[in-house]
Amino acid sequence: MSAAKDGTDDYFNCCAACGIKELDDIKLKNCTACRLVKYCSVQCQKNHRKQHKKECKKRMAELRDELLFKQPESSHFGDCPICCVPLSIDEDKSALSSCCCVFICNGCSYANQMKDEHSMNDPQCPFCREPYASSAAEAERNIVKRIQAGNRVAIRQKGLEARMERNYGVALELLTRAANMGDIVAHSELADIYFLGEGVERDEKKAVHHNEEAAIGGHPAARYNLGTLDARSFRHERAVKHFIIAASLGFDKALEKLKEWYGYGSVTKADYAKALRAYQAAIESTKTPQREEAANAPRYF
Repeated sequence: MSAAKDGTDDYFNCCAACGIKELDDIKLKNCTACRLVKYCSVQCQKNHRKQHKKECKKRMAELRDELLFKQPESSHFGDCPICCVPLSIDEDKSALSSCCCVFICNGCSYANQMKDEHSMNDPQCPFCREPYASSAAEAERNIVKRIQAGNRVAIRQKGLEARMERNYGVALELLTRAANMGDIVAHSELADIYFLGEGVERDEKKAVHHNEEAAIGGHPAARYNLGTLDARSFRHERAVKHFIIAASLGFDKALEKLKEWYGYGSVTKADYAKALRAYQAAIESTKTPQREEAANAPRYF
């Protein structure tokens, strides 16, 4: 017999299947999926599954959307570990050090390069202070060492390399491994692999899942892809939300899409203005005098 909802706190402190209350010797556990109800045992949870299934799925979807549409604090790149200023989502404005597999902004790399030249020292990584790789072969050996140490960025980079070489089996293995370790870029790459069917059966459901994981982690391109998929499915409100969040991370294409839809009357003036301000703030937050100097330096890299 299921406990009846009577509007009191008793319902929430009773087993949803048998109705027994939580006492000193009886501990109730939440449904791990929706956390709406509690059970006194695994058997009670199994017995109540049929009745609870629909409500549970609905709440799971609501919780997923709450997480999905939460504005990330920053893009998946995060901050430069040297100057602690947000990295630009323009990949040309930062570089990966093979010695430590850390992305460093061009401004800090340039400042470090100038310091080493003035002191006549051999070039060193500004993060780990190890000498820079003197050849492509040495850089490759560094990456392999980081992979052996379980560095997810190194694993992902090797997966990206395999994908570019169309070695899809190796790419899938490495990118899946990196994604399971929480790598956001790996999730985005896997979304593309499953959507395009590169070496695997095309699976849009898996593509959406990996795009969602990447978007939650602050990947603007993955967020934009979700908005595009929602737009194609006529889920206009969801698409606009995705585009606003992507634009707020400094993603050009999302802002352009919002501007286009604003022209059609499909996006409100308030939403477009909000996205534009957030976009401009995201771009400005990545600028520093050092980075500007590096961008204008004729002999940098």
